[in-house]
Amino acid sequence: MLLEGLALNAGGFTWGDSIYQLFAFLVLMLLLSKFAWKPLMKIMKDRENHISNEIDAAENSRRDANKLLEEQRVLLKEARTEAQSLIDNARKLGDDQREEIIQAAKSEADRMKEAAKREIIQEKEQAVSALREQVASLSVMIASKVIEKNLSADEQQALINQYIKEAGEER
Repeated sequence: MLLEGLALNAGGFTWGDSIYQLFAFLVLMLLLSKFAWKPLMKIMKDRENHISNEIDAAENSRRDANKLLEEQRVLLKEARTEAQSLIDNARKLGDDQREEIIQAAKSEADRMKEAAKREIIQEKEQAVSALREQVASLSVMIASKVIEKNLSADEQQALINQYIKEAGEER
């Protein structure tokens, strides 16, 4: 019988153990809620607030980045427009300078051409004047020789050739 009582206790249900286990469970729950559950919930709430703040900050940063991106696009567009304007102005200035240089070169060429023409005319007039003087002096010499003697046509031709030869040697 003693064995039978142990067998009942070992395999049977006892109210004392159940109440003790229930009491231990409630004490454990009370301790867990005071020392573990509340701090754990506070940590979770703090974590939730931190993540929420990080999400808000990231959203604000994204909005700021988009705003800056748009400002940079506008500035880039303005810079491109200004650069194109500078290029166009430089091209126009270059074209104007090229035209001025071409015009100045044409004017200088015309001036040099006119100066050369005047110089040619002057040299021609000097050559004609010198030739006239020589012809005049030759004519005077020939006339004086002819006056000194009467010459035949062959003699006159020989005399003229001789004076022309002398005049050519003097030059």
